[in-house]
Amino acid sequence: MATAAPTTEKGRRTRERIVRAAAELVAQKGAIAMSLDEVGELAPASRSQLYHYFENKDDLVRAVVDATSDAVLGAQDELLGAADSWAGLERWMDSLVSLQIERQARGGCPLGSLAGQIAERDPLAREAIAAGLDRWQGEIEAALLRLQAAGRIDAGADCAHLARSTLGLIQGGLLLTQVRRDPAQLREALDDALALLRLNRAADARSTKPAGR
Repeated sequence: MATAAPTTEKGRRTRERIVRAAAELVAQKGAIAMSLDEVGELAPASRSQLYHYFENKDDLVRAVVDATSDAVLGAQDELLGAADSWAGLERWMDSLVSLQIERQARGGCPLGSLAGQIAERDPLAREAIAAGLDRWQGEIEAALLRLQAAGRIDAGADCAHLARSTLGLIQGGLLLTQVRRDPAQLREALDDALALLRLNRAADARSTKPAGR
C-alpha cells in the first residue's frame, strides 16, 4: 500500500526533493539501474526518510512518472492552453521543435522514455504513464474543441480521434528525433499532424490561408 501524502510544508518539500533526485537519476541511468541509496545520497535523504514517503523503489518510480507528466504538460500549458486558432496551434507545435533544437535532439519524450523502461515490469507505472498521455491528449483535444466551437474545424469532426492521432505523430517524431539526433524528424511529424487537422477545416474556413486565424 502506498504511503500517505505529507501533511506539512516541510514534509512536502522533502518529498519533492527526493522525487527530483530520483527523476535526475532515472534520466541519467534509467529506472531499473537507479538505486535507493543513490537517491538518498543525491537528495540528500536518509533511508528512513525514503521509506517514510515511499513504500519501495517502485512507489518512488511511480512518483517520478507523475512528476514527469506534470513537467511535460506544464511546459506546454501556456501555448497549448491558449491555442484557439490555427496560428495558435502552430505556435505550440513550433515550441515543441524549438525545445528539441535547444536539447540538441537528446532525451526524446520523457514519458515515452519511461514507458520503454518500466511499462512491462510495473503495471501501476504503466497506468500512470497512460494517465499522463491521456492528460496530454486531453489538452490537445480541448484546443481542437475550441477551434471547433469557433467555427474553424468542421462541426462533424471527431476531435478526440484527431487529438489521439496528433499525439501519436508527436511521439513518433520525438522517437525519430532522439535516435537520429535530428529535430527535423519532429518538424515533419508535426507538419503531417497539421495537414491532417486542416483536412477537417470548416467549409467556410478552407478559403483562408493555412496559417490564418
